[in-house]
Amino acid sequence: MVRRAASHRLDFDAAAIYQYPEHLRQWLEGLPNQPGVYTFHGESENLPLYIGKSVNLRSRVMAHFRTPDEAKMLRQARRVTWIPTAGDVGAQLLEAQMIKMQQPLFNKRLRKNRQLCSLQLGDGAPQVVYAKDLDFSRSPNLYGLFRSRFAALEKLKAIADEQHLCHGLLGLESLRPGRGCFRAALKRCAGACCGNESVAEHQQRLHAALEQMRIQCWPWQGPVGMVETGTDITQIHVIDHWFWLGSVNSEAEARQLQRASHGFDHDGYKILCRPLLSGVFPLIEL
Repeated sequence: MVRRAASHRLDFDAAAIYQYPEHLRQWLEGLPNQPGVYTFHGESENLPLYIGKSVNLRSRVMAHFRTPDEAKMLRQARRVTWIPTAGDVGAQLLEAQMIKMQQPLFNKRLRKNRQLCSLQLGDGAPQVVYAKDLDFSRSPNLYGLFRSRFAALEKLKAIADEQHLCHGLLGLESLRPGRGCFRAALKRCAGACCGNESVAEHQQRLHAALEQMRIQCWPWQGPVGMVETGTDITQIHVIDHWFWLGSVNSEAEARQLQRASHGFDHDGYKILCRPLLSGVFPLIEL
């Protein structure tokens, strides 16, 4: 009986907290049914509450209004603004940039990760390399993007488990001359370290497992413009080595944009790699 009463009280309190944000209703009137980025603003002019994106701005913002879990943010909101884009790619790029620059109160914070690393595979064991030391957009044989060395090595261990690979040959364990690795005795390594299989077979399975995580080198000499066309808007997204320089309306404007930052852009790569290489969007070499 006590537990039921407590549960009922919590449900009642949660429902009582939420009130439809009537003070924001006016901002729904102008919201378009098209892609873009929207911002909930509070009292502060410099620190927005929340930034989001959608292929349908009106529908997405209205969804916030019907969500009791967002009551705290909605009570603090005073207005809603939006920026239309040609499509989803442009919305993703703009949203990521705005969140990193403005650090909204209710968004997951996006910051430049100075420990961003990858696994580089040559003739021997994979090596952990860092984006601060190596241009990932130009370097071949890189696999995976990781937030830390620990995350990269944990992924390598997971692949070893899946493929019965040797920790010694992967550089995760020191091997003694003439002896197999510890995992070989447990039948968790196929035995490339002790002659039960060839090193070539071991490396072939490693390559195959890593291939799905390969980082694509930038395939053009310089920047390109990716043309995204919507119902009312056409934008040219200008990208240089996976770094988004901005979105403009004409080829002449695209040619004037200059690279403003250095280093590998993790978010830009994740957003742009598949659309750029898919052949779906027209491209202009700049």
